[in-house]
Amino acid sequence: MILMVLVAGTACAQASEVTARVVSVIDGNTLEIVGNDNEKQKILLAGIDSPELTQEYGEKARKFLEKMTLEKTVTVQITGKDRTGTPLAIVMIENKDARLELLKEGLAWTAERNPLPNLEEIRAKAQEKGKGLWKQESPTPPWTHRREQSMLQPKSS
Repeated sequence: MILMVLVAGTACAQASEVTARVVSVIDGNTLEIVGNDNEKQKILLAGIDSPELTQEYGEKARKFLEKMTLEKTVTVQITGKDRTGTPLAIVMIENKDARLELLKEGLAWTAERNPLPNLEEIRAKAQEKGKGLWKQESPTPPWTHRREQSMLQPKSS
């Protein structure tokens, strides 16, 4: 029984891995890809969160991801969905995990909730070295920035 679950889980994981071309980089952790079906799909990098474009280092994160991935063929492994239904994914390019590269450069935080230990370790090293956004004394995480921005929006009645 356990073996059947493991085999089924492996088959599902393999089925959610696709080769695609990156056609757009929206921000430091959001891409649009086109797979073999020629359908454009927006994906978020799983387990990380880059500064918003309106934040310091937001544009640097986007440009870094764009230079690494735009118009290139990548391997995308869907790991889940966010609260709005956008797929969360691990994006590999030339055997490099885009998430790790952003974290190493100090251009991303690990996820606000349940950060993955292997990603958190890389983020902490970048912070120790004062890389990217970690040059700032106390950078504002993007989830805090988004909350602050939503509080500034007029309330509809």
